[in-house]
Amino acid sequence: MGEQGASKRKNMKKSAESGSEAAKSRSAGAPAAAAPKRKPGRPESHLAMVRRARRINRELAEVYPYAHPELDFRNPFELLVATVLSAQTTDLRVNQTTPALFAAYPTPEDMAAAVPEKLEEIIRPTGFFRAKARSLLGLSAALRDDFGGEVPGRLADLVKLPGVGRKTANVVLGNAFGVPGITVDTHFGRLVRRWKWTEQEDPEKVEAEVAAIFPKSEWTMLSHRVIFHGRRVCHARKPACGACPIAPLCPSYGEGETDPEKARKLLKYEMGGKPGQRLSPPPDYPGSPAPPLGAD
Repeated sequence: MGEQGASKRKNMKKSAESGSEAAKSRSAGAPAAAAPKRKPGRPESHLAMVRRARRINRELAEVYPYAHPELDFRNPFELLVATVLSAQTTDLRVNQTTPALFAAYPTPEDMAAAVPEKLEEIIRPTGFFRAKARSLLGLSAALRDDFGGEVPGRLADLVKLPGVGRKTANVVLGNAFGVPGITVDTHFGRLVRRWKWTEQEDPEKVEAEVAAIFPKSEWTMLSHRVIFHGRRVCHARKPACGACPIAPLCPSYGEGETDPEKARKLLKYEMGGKPGQRLSPPPDYPGSPAPPLGAD
């Protein structure tokens, strides 16, 4: 079993590196192709959009075979807490903060009994620390009192916890319990609107419309791939269109930098040769770990 596990991890590592190299080679070659030309007055049909959306998902799977949740966690409780803390900050800042947090409060019972001021001081780097501390104290008490100290594996139960909405619940369900879900964060919403999969702004409506395009089995990994792409290539203010491996499939191509050389300089994290957001990334991640708090 040990040799088989090592062999599997080695193969995953090769797959991740080849995916990263494929993305780089696509952006390093000829200038990115423009979006497909359509006849004037002929809007894309729903069927054509669905086919294009599914092809984008397949392409992203090749570019990011190592896509994963970018929050460090070892169990459902840690993932739940980290996801609550991730609001209005980066996953990197959360990952730099949670080691001290979980060392002090490793269980819901421990966190529910925390002195608010001490909890606030630990999570201060994540911003909005007073409101987040109230949420953590409330959800920890609810887990202790209503769920025997365990994180529930049902959406209906999770969204009842203080500070937990559908986005947080889907992150926990998909990555801690293997229950498919679509995570509509700011990156996901921005990209699916750029790709014309939906025109909705409300996260729940975005989730419903995108869910109708893909098989349920794809929902969790689709979320990771889209979010990875949004953080690394398709940025909010200046997308790297000229270095985008799915440019030919994008109806919004040209909103960002189209010059390949300039666009490559906009790539982030492992795509740009820099550390990712996790201090403890999975073994198949091709980039380098992020630095601990105070080292960046």
